[in-house]
Amino acid sequence: MTERDIPESWHPTRGTNPDDRERLSQAQKVGDHQTSGIPATGSYDSVKHPIDNHIDNHNAGLSPNNSPNPNPRRTKGYIKLPRWMKGWVAWALLLTLIPGGVAFLATAMLLKLPSAPNCPSIFWPLASASVRLHCAQLAASKQTVGDLLQAIALVKQLPPDHPLRAEIDRFIEEWSRDILELADASFQAGKIEEAIATARKIPQDLPTYKLVDEQVSQWETVWAKAETIYKDAEEELRQQRWQSAFMIASKLLRIDNKYWSSVKYDELNGIITSSKEDVDKLAKAETLAKSQVVDNFLEAIKLAESIGKNSYLYSKAQELIPAYGRKMLELAQAKMDARDADTALDIARQIPEVTGLQREVEDFIALADAQRSAWIGNVAGLEAAITQAQQIDPSRSVYDKAQQLIARWQVEIEDVARLDKARTLANQGTINDLTAAIAEAQLIPTSNPRGSEAQEDIGRWQAQVETIEDRPYLERAEQIAFLGDINSLQAAIAEANQIRQGRALYPEARRRIRSWVGKVQRIQDQPLLDQARDLAQTGDLTAAINAARPLASSGRSLAGEAQTAIEDWQGQIRARENWSQAKAVSQAGTPEALLEAIRIADKVSNNSILRMDANIAIDQWSQQILDIARSQGTSDIAKGIEIARLVPRGSAAYSAAQEQIRTWQQFLNPEPKPEPLLPSLINTQ
Repeated sequence: MTERDIPESWHPTRGTNPDDRERLSQAQKVGDHQTSGIPATGSYDSVKHPIDNHIDNHNAGLSPNNSPNPNPRRTKGYIKLPRWMKGWVAWALLLTLIPGGVAFLATAMLLKLPSAPNCPSIFWPLASASVRLHCAQLAASKQTVGDLLQAIALVKQLPPDHPLRAEIDRFIEEWSRDILELADASFQAGKIEEAIATARKIPQDLPTYKLVDEQVSQWETVWAKAETIYKDAEEELRQQRWQSAFMIASKLLRIDNKYWSSVKYDELNGIITSSKEDVDKLAKAETLAKSQVVDNFLEAIKLAESIGKNSYLYSKAQELIPAYGRKMLELAQAKMDARDADTALDIARQIPEVTGLQREVEDFIALADAQRSAWIGNVAGLEAAITQAQQIDPSRSVYDKAQQLIARWQVEIEDVARLDKARTLANQGTINDLTAAIAEAQLIPTSNPRGSEAQEDIGRWQAQVETIEDRPYLERAEQIAFLGDINSLQAAIAEANQIRQGRALYPEARRRIRSWVGKVQRIQDQPLLDQARDLAQTGDLTAAINAARPLASSGRSLAGEAQTAIEDWQGQIRARENWSQAKAVSQAGTPEALLEAIRIADKVSNNSILRMDANIAIDQWSQQILDIARSQGTSDIAKGIEIARLVPRGSAAYSAAQEQIRTWQQFLNPEPKPEPLLPSLINTQ
């Protein structure tokens, strides 16, 4: 017979009636004292021996062949034996059959296994210890917290002196540890509250409950340590110290909890990686935003918007999005200030809604449209601008500014009418018309919106009047100066000086006067400069310098030309002096004197006619030094090398001197010849 599975739960008194409970109680008392331990069930028939069935049937008045007894009186204890059983043969046969039948029945009863108890239908207050233990084991085998607790409850109430107490205590401890293991599984899965609650379900009156406090304390310690590590890593992330955050996060790998060492570690590692990527994104966004280019602003906003809510930089990114939008609005305003309304409106319309500046953008566009109409400059444009600005609701932030512009444009309409009239007069081009235009424009106050524009027109028209009045003076001066002599030039200067300072043609008159004055000075000073140059041609450079020096310091037209000539003549004097000194020094003929002569001769300017002679002499003197070195080297190679090194770089003899030095050095320091092979080595070969 197979065991019946125990369900999730059962009622302690389920499946019994009063008669059955009475018979069950008697059967359990027998079972508790039998070593075979026949378990009790909810049905008396399930534990009844087959012979009991035979007796019950006989007592019920049934014959062995299950037919009614024809003589009911025989059921009261008196049975009449048949006649044939009264002989000794019958008794012998009867004595032979009875022991065999009894043996057969006994063997059958011994071989028959007891039926498994039906745990859900057992009345537990009357259940035997063996039945309780059996059902508890069935419940515990399911390895759930509820079943394990139910298993413990089934057997823990048995008296301490019960024969099965030792085995029961062993099972209780085992099942308590199973509950702790299930609780630890919850802890390892990251459910510490569930783990503690599960562990606390173990009855406190059990000896194993002390393990609960120890286990819970250990869990709380591990959990607190892991949380501290996680928080420390988060703080490092906020400070953008990525390497430190990685190092702290790695401590989670040593935490004795799978949830923290795997799930939370991977989560934190991912956050660190993504946060570092987010920093790069925001850095790129900041760089783009500095360029003041609309497309770059839009790209910067997209980068900031891509920062996820779980990122530690999310708050900063959300702050930057409206900041970039406001920078775009500032750029649009700068374009408006430069009167580039089309570009300004195009920028404003590209500001994304994610910046949260839509109301400000709408206000900007409304006002910019009105200003663009006003900038047309005529009355119709101003009236259209006023109409547009009047549509701005008082609740909007730009309402006050719109009202100020409306008042300005209303005044400006009057100014535009006056300016149009003044410009019409000025177009006639006569002095009277220009004067009338100036008078009309002067009616516009300088504080009015078109006041500065009116002043510009007035200045232009006043310059036209002055030009018409002063042009004859300048034209006559140019005619007089045409002859080019001193008297004509001086007369032209006097005529042009009649144009007063502050008049329109005054700058042009001053340019002409400076030109004519320069011509007069050149005519007067040229003979002196020519005389100085004649002296220089004869070779008397000192006299030429003395003759030109007054001109160089006069500040007149030929001063710069005279100063240039003086500097050239002074350079020629220095070149002569250096050349003469070099030749004198070279006369000593020693290597040192020749080297000094070369140094002095090299000071001769490249612009001097003596430079070619100096170059020839430098090459000759260098060759002389090399010749002296070679001569000295025949007796003293070291001294010869020392002298040869005096030949200057760039001279004609320099390469030959370096070659000679190498030859002498090889002679003084020959390379070692290879040693000959020993005879023993030669023989072996």
